[in-house]
Amino acid sequence: EPGVTVGIWHTVPGSRGAEAWGKDRRWYEEALADAHPVIIYLHGNGGTRAASHRVQFLKTMGAADFHILALDYRGYGDSSGHPTESGFTTDVLALYDWAKARSGNSSILFWGHSLGTGIATNAARKLQEERGVQVDAVVLESPYTNIREAAAHVPITKIYRQFPGFTYLILDSLALGNMFFRSDENVKVLGCPLLILHAEDDAVLPSDQGRKVGTTIASAW
Repeated sequence: EPGVTVGIWHTVPGSRGAEAWGKDRRWYEEALADAHPVIIYLHGNGGTRAASHRVQFLKTMGAADFHILALDYRGYGDSSGHPTESGFTTDVLALYDWAKARSGNSSILFWGHSLGTGIATNAARKLQEERGVQVDAVVLESPYTNIREAAAHVPITKIYRQFPGFTYLILDSLALGNMFFRSDENVKVLGCPLLILHAEDDAVLPSDQGRKVGTTIASAW
């Protein structure tokens, strides 16, 4: 969108790491068409793409020979603008279009973690319903059904749930801000391959959220 700048890192497959040293932007763009699959990585709510566990993810997937495009959403890191659900989705679709125009026949997948899972399903659904295009795959790591239910059940909000204003101040305010992230509705219509990953001991988003997303898919089919 006019006036919005989004910060992105592009890391190349590990097998091309030495070759990439000292190369310019044009080389990196052309490298996207080298037949290695491309991950558009959508991180969780806290911090930026430079968080240590996210850098470790880039290294791990790079060693598995993926290209990775890791962005900070508008309002995060070095990206401008203000955080909104529609804005997040717009930015991811813009990045998908940019990558698709340069990647030839290489596969492109969305990998969302936590907050990013809702953004990933939003973007995948928009591609499918508004353009008739399917992203090659979607990976949901620690997903949630929708942002309202996630906020109502994450451990960090437990102490506040006893207060009578919790629903209005926290849950209703998300809706008033047009923040929904309805993965439970989105996954029902997605036709692309989808993988759900969720740790049993996830301390941020309970694993039953991931199970509910999986159950939603099963019931839809």
